[in-house]
Amino acid sequence: MARTKTTNGSTTGANLGFEAKLWGMADELRGSMDSGEYKHVVLGLIFLKYISDRFEQRHVQLVQEMTDPANENYIAEPDERRYATEDRDQYMAINVFWVPEEARWFQLRAVAHQPTIGKTVDDAMATIEHENPKLKGVLPKDYARPGVDKERLGRLIDLMSGIGLNDTEHGSTDILGRVYEYFLAQFASAEGKKGGEFYTPRCVVRTLVEMLAPYKGRVYDPCCGSGGMFVQSEEFIEQHGHKGSVSIYGQELNYTTWRLARMNLAIRGIEADLGPQNADSFLHDLHPDLKADYILANPPFNMSPWGGDRLKTDPRWQYGMPPQGNANYAWIQHFVYHLAPHGEAGFLLANGSMSSNTSGEGEIRRHLIEADVVDCMVAMPGQLFYSTQIPVCLWFLTRFKGSNRFHDRRGRILFIDARKLGTMVDRTHKELSPEDIQRIAGTYHAWRGDPKADEYEDVSGFCKSATLDEVAVNGYVLTPGRYVGAEDVEDDGEPFDEKMKRLTTQLSEQMQESKRLDDEIRKNLKGLGYDVKE
Repeated sequence: MARTKTTNGSTTGANLGFEAKLWGMADELRGSMDSGEYKHVVLGLIFLKYISDRFEQRHVQLVQEMTDPANENYIAEPDERRYATEDRDQYMAINVFWVPEEARWFQLRAVAHQPTIGKTVDDAMATIEHENPKLKGVLPKDYARPGVDKERLGRLIDLMSGIGLNDTEHGSTDILGRVYEYFLAQFASAEGKKGGEFYTPRCVVRTLVEMLAPYKGRVYDPCCGSGGMFVQSEEFIEQHGHKGSVSIYGQELNYTTWRLARMNLAIRGIEADLGPQNADSFLHDLHPDLKADYILANPPFNMSPWGGDRLKTDPRWQYGMPPQGNANYAWIQHFVYHLAPHGEAGFLLANGSMSSNTSGEGEIRRHLIEADVVDCMVAMPGQLFYSTQIPVCLWFLTRFKGSNRFHDRRGRILFIDARKLGTMVDRTHKELSPEDIQRIAGTYHAWRGDPKADEYEDVSGFCKSATLDEVAVNGYVLTPGRYVGAEDVEDDGEPFDEKMKRLTTQLSEQMQESKRLDDEIRKNLKGLGYDVKE
């Protein structure tokens, strides 16, 4: 798939051609509204436009079929044909949401500049929720509130009316998903740290997914944000021909982000159990008995407070009570608790999690290492996130390292130092290329013995398979730089003594040339009448 640079330089994987224009024009209409509020105004309208376009696309297809005598679905009687094209089952059968006539986009456009447009949009959202139970409680219905400028809302509807979001218009089956992803990235950049609560860069998610390769089973994310882990897991599964082989479970604390996730998954036809409401994964675990085959997550970094004072006897703290001032090791133990006997987890944390000894974290880490659940550690490049400059790492855990699908890895941990990978896409952000991701994931697959992977070997400065004894000698610190060593310098075949003599002579010649040029400059300046000191 062609990869397209966005206005801020990041690559999205989409090749639509209008995302940047749509974003720029929409952002101009924001006025004084806070970016966090405006996000839901815009994304709600994009959702409504998309499902209406998809509905109309299906409607046109049905009309064409039913008016063509050569088609098996041909219906001669006009009234009967009109009734058939409005049959809900004709749409729901192919995962097209049913959109009643009063909620269709052309109706909104017709009254876009009426003072009641806010209520009209709210009514359309409510009607669609009523007619599609999967969307109940998901769509935003606050366009009538005074804080939404109705003149700008009408202009935003006009803007979106000029862009088709159906499959045939752009040759893609995930148009809204890609527009969503683009807008989420832009809002994350605009919102600063708040944006990081719900958006993880695509290349980071892709790295996690490529490394874990979640082909089948139960996939869980207890801090799922807008659902990016699930979306990319589904993309990976489809690319490898295993569609329909996973069950998805998630949870999200923030109510508006929980709704975003449900919308994000709904427009892609991804079935997911995100619980009946938003909830705190520590204090109100919505999936208490779930044992997942794969866990992919980006928990909030260094979260405090997190409710640990109310969970001192919780069975999840098998390796030690996490400190109340930092939730990193609470998340790690929450993940381990929810792993199936052969389950695997991949997640992001701040780099401090690899070496911190504060408030007992070092002891918890030692217990995790001695229990042999730590499988791989990856130090990531800096500047990957829009929302924070905190350097991050990837943790990979597993309950079983013995011989099943892979090699016996008991007693060893793979360390990968990927800090030198990635390319700057603008002045402040870096991105991993597909080749970078494949290098990281391929190294992991080779080390654990995937049948189709290459043979593994340590590479100085990049990867090292270390024993638990080596980790113990290093004080149970999991920072890859401690283990991979310095990158090998290519041997050019020139003996050291000869190279030293050559370089010394070269330096002397360069210093003499520098002195000659200085003298020449002074001579020229004196010739121009300047008083130049020797």
